[in-house]
Amino acid sequence: MAITLSHGGPTIYRSAAASRQVLVGTIEGVVCLERDAGGSGWHVARRTLADKHIHALLLEPDSGTLFAGMQHGSVFASQDGGETWERRDKGLTRQNIYSLACVRRDTGVRLYVGTEPAHLFCSDDLGHGWTELPALRSVDTSKWNFPAPPNVAHTKHIEFHPHAPDTLFVGVEQGGLLKSTDAGATFRVVPGMDEDVHRTVINPLNPDRMYVTTGIGTYTTSDGGAAWEHTTTPEHEIGGYPDLLVLHPRRPDLLFVASAEKRPGSWRRTHFAGSRISRSTDGGKTWEVLLDRGIPDRLRTAFEAMALEDWGESFSLFAATATGEVWCSDDGGERWNEVATGLAPISKGDHYAAFVTT
Repeated sequence: MAITLSHGGPTIYRSAAASRQVLVGTIEGVVCLERDAGGSGWHVARRTLADKHIHALLLEPDSGTLFAGMQHGSVFASQDGGETWERRDKGLTRQNIYSLACVRRDTGVRLYVGTEPAHLFCSDDLGHGWTELPALRSVDTSKWNFPAPPNVAHTKHIEFHPHAPDTLFVGVEQGGLLKSTDAGATFRVVPGMDEDVHRTVINPLNPDRMYVTTGIGTYTTSDGGAAWEHTTTPEHEIGGYPDLLVLHPRRPDLLFVASAEKRPGSWRRTHFAGSRISRSTDGGKTWEVLLDRGIPDRLRTAFEAMALEDWGESFSLFAATATGEVWCSDDGGERWNEVATGLAPISKGDHYAAFVTT
């Protein structure tokens, strides 16, 4: 069993046992990490696509096909676990890939790709052909923008209703949260939050309960998005710039968030993100910063990818940084170990450049 760890791909997994492989998307391709014999550590098993900046990795479970979405590099697919790759981008008119997602519908598996500039594409044949869903841009896009050059918004994250596969939520950074109930044929803006939308996570046992991370904190709804509560602000102890968010699929009041102290603009000036990981056991009402658990607090670098794997007896967490480290906890976040270091940065866009000081 393998899972993926990337900025713009899936983040929550359910497995029969803890996976032996983690496929990591870096700015220099895909790194396959494997558990050592006996499970005491990890090692790099192989590297592929070394000339590609990987934004998103997706392992489609039915076919076993692995997809990689790349910065200015389109979409590639592998049918042998990432050892060999082929380009699959027929119909894609945008080549700067930011997000990948898939969902099983009555008619089969559908893949979605989000790009910069912010567009949305889908494929019903495992990426052999792509069709744009232009309704994403049927809303008012006049304020869609992004602070860093080239100042163009991107489709950062795609999430699905757990019981209605044609209902999807698309986060545009910066542009807001959009919702479709007809597999992307139409969209509407979901109001009530900051327009710098990062992630949407939905409680699978109570889908009216949803969480969104943004550039000014987290938001929560208990009524499917009709009303939102601004639950953490830029002054909150978890950090003012939360991005990565996961929940336990069988215990969905248990959440983990990775946040930087301030926005990325400050990282470039100070070469410091002040990142930390926090945990909530009550559905985001309160948070505990994970101190003295093996992972340093207020890291200089930024967390750029996080994943949770529920494997029955316990669950594992993985977090990767813009300076090429991967951290892992196999006991639900109680104790963390640095399982890989010296990798190429795991990074959305040029976030990694803020931490290059020489």
